[in-house]
Amino acid sequence: MSHHLDSPQARQDVRLDTTDLYVFPGRSGTALVLNTCHSLGQAPTPGWHPEGRYEFKVDLDGDAVEEVTYRFTFDERDEHGVQEFELQVLTGPAAADPHAEGNVLLRSRTGVDATTDATTDATTDATADGGIRVWAGRAADPFWIEPTVLHAVGHAVHEGTVLDLGDWTPAQARNLFADQDVHSLVLEVPNALLRATAPDGRIRVWAVAWLATDAGGWRPVNRIGLPMIHPLFTQLDEHLADRLNAGTPASDRADHAALLTRRIAGFVTAHGTAADPTAYAERLVARLLPDVLPHAVGTPASFDLLSWNGRTLTDNAPDVVFTLAANTPITLGIGRESVPRTPTATFPYVAPLSPVLQQHAGGPGGR
Repeated sequence: MSHHLDSPQARQDVRLDTTDLYVFPGRSGTALVLNTCHSLGQAPTPGWHPEGRYEFKVDLDGDAVEEVTYRFTFDERDEHGVQEFELQVLTGPAAADPHAEGNVLLRSRTGVDATTDATTDATTDATADGGIRVWAGRAADPFWIEPTVLHAVGHAVHEGTVLDLGDWTPAQARNLFADQDVHSLVLEVPNALLRATAPDGRIRVWAVAWLATDAGGWRPVNRIGLPMIHPLFTQLDEHLADRLNAGTPASDRADHAALLTRRIAGFVTAHGTAADPTAYAERLVARLLPDVLPHAVGTPASFDLLSWNGRTLTDNAPDVVFTLAANTPITLGIGRESVPRTPTATFPYVAPLSPVLQQHAGGPGGR
């Protein structure tokens, strides 16, 4: 699980459960992908919450505070399951203000092919002014996880023990999410637009799902930046999961660095893989926090042991993060080959569950 069903709030309504965030070069700009509403959660009414907001946050100057927010809001599903949606952009101080109103970039709806205006199963392909392109629809989940390794790592990190896989071997590995689906928001932003506002050409991205409150405000339900933070630290700590989801990147180090450092130091101590486990843990936590996904605009994306520069739809995030946490190799025994429906080579990059766009399925997105 990258962030699948990572907190009690997310499990109560999986439409607000943000499962994965990806940032990589697209065909005409930088692609930002946010997956939500995983089929494993068995949402009674799948799709996007009509009283929710789904936001891509973009930090342009490295202070872990957003200067740009792309906000999606959705109407109720109609009798065919179609949802109208709106995309707004907020900039400057308004980008960090949940009460601020943004400028509308486009209005569209799921279930419509913008080229032919023909109703399809669950896809939208729309282009906004300024070259921003958007797709919203149901897609195959490109993420993979091995449940035995996942749960064993969660216990070992929480308890400060050696990873215990029992009699499990890589030959038994299986992808828990094979044949599962998500609801994807795909936003492609022209590189020139990002470079014009990011002084060093580097952006830091995260996403937040919000739910309207009875008092007229907005409550953050899920926040996601780097992959695997929740599987590593919160499988047995729901209080920490709630605090991470409710917080902001700017406060991450002050709020969580001490606890995360203790957890990593205990895990590394148990494995005996560092002469000074605390020093190692401090260096790793400095990479993990603030919880944002960095990317140099226009450069190849890769989430690997050496560096984090965005994340493609086929990066092996679990092996990377688990190995770094233990300071020794940990592998799931499976990889991208375990995903039955591969990401596409063209926009919208995810593998749509639609007869109209399925014909475009090809190689992995995010090269």
